Amino acid sequence: MDQVATKTAEIGKRLRAARVTTGKTLADIAKRSDLSESFLSKLERGLSSASIANLIQLTDILGLSLHDLFDGDAGAQKTKVSVHRAKESLPQEIDTSGYRWHHLGGGKPQDQMEVFYLIFPMQNKMEAFVSHAGQECCYVLSGEIQFIVGEEQHHLSSGDAIFIDSEQPHRAENAGNKEAHVLMTVTKSPEAQKSPDWWQLMASKSPRSKNFT
Repeated sequence: MDQVATKTAEIGKRLRAARVTTGKTLADIAKRSDLSESFLSKLERGLSSASIANLIQLTDILGLSLHDLFDGDAGAQKTKVSVHRAKESLPQEIDTSGYRWHHLGGGKPQDQMEVFYLIFPMQNKMEAFVSHAGQECCYVLSGEIQFIVGEEQHHLSSGDAIFIDSEQPHRAENAGNKEAHVLMTVTKSPEAQKSPDWWQLMASKSPRSKNFT
């Protein structure tokens, strides 16, 4: 079984385990997600794959984070040691948007920090503002980014960084003529609810995220 098939099967097992633990039936999940019971059954058995948009929706319903599905040590409450190997991890692509991201570490229930490597396409700008608990820092590795916080706009080039209180409405978009690469660190209090971040919302608007448009 290749890496994609193995990961698809593992995601299915974790979705089923979370559903059983919460006492929900396939019919319950289908009703809340607008996905068919047949598709959900195949997904749990590793016979079908889901888009990032669908996974965001399902993890929200089941009280999980995306990284509970992708992390090989999903049962742990706090990260002890985590090593990211570039050759072992393909970037997650957000369905239809062109945005791609690597999860580099953090994100467990008792972690207070999470780190991402984001790749911005030249098109498909995100227009919705989002807000969530915590703080975040974006460091531009290459390219140009327009980072909007409330009514302020900040043009960032390679080597520039921005640090914000994430409770402010914010969004970001590519401002150059090539892909932009960004290293992002996000902090959240252990008590804060999990919510998809602004780049993930390119594919789906989560009920837990605030839309300020």
